Order: sequence, then structure tokens, then C-alpha cells
Amino acid sequence: MPPTPSHDFPSDLLAGQEELHQIRSELLALLKRLPWSVEPLDGFSDTGGWRKVERPASPGWTPDEQAEVEKLRARERELAVFVSCHRFWEQVSGPEAVHARARLKHAHETPDGSLPASH
Repeated sequence: MPPTPSHDFPSDLLAGQEELHQIRSELLALLKRLPWSVEPLDGFSDTGGWRKVERPASPGWTPDEQAEVEKLRARERELAVFVSCHRFWEQVSGPEAVHARARLKHAHETPDGSLPASH
């Protein structure tokens, strides 16, 4: 029997989705802190296009920073595969699968759409 619209997601699927949110948040925060270029590059200014683009000189990323980004990206890929290929999805098909996936993505949000204080 297919799940009802108020799915009871398996705990490992919920945990995987929650960790995926956390990893993506950590990766985004790290990328915002890092220089704009992985390799050292001179700065530039391009005012000839439809919008002005300027970048300061970039010292590049250190080997430790590159390793941290790769570690987070690898974990993000693992979790994305785990969540999207979980055995739970065999029970759900058609439009209901789309709705269930959307509900899973937001399962850890509070009713106002924010994340719990533990984030």
C-alpha cells in the first residue's frame, strides 16, 4: 500500500536529508569565506559589458582549503545519492513522489519555515 500524503519517512532517510542540509550549509559558508579563485590570479575590472564586474587579486586556496572543499563536496554527493536512491522511494510513484520529496526537503523546518535552533 503506498504511503499516505503525510509520509512517515524512515529515520535513516530523515537523518540523511538533515546531514545533507548541514553539509550544504557548511560548504556554502566555506565557499563564501574563500578567495574567488582556487588558483592565484590577478584582479581585474570589466566595465565594457552590460554590468560592471570587478575582482580583487586572489591569493588562491591553500591545500588545506582545497581538501576541505573536496571533503564536503564528496560527502554532499554521497548523501545526495543516499537520499535520492533510498529504498523508501520504491513505495512512491508519480506526482506523489514529487510531493513527498518536497516534504522531505523541508521536514526539519519549523511551521514558519525556519530551521530549528540547533542549526
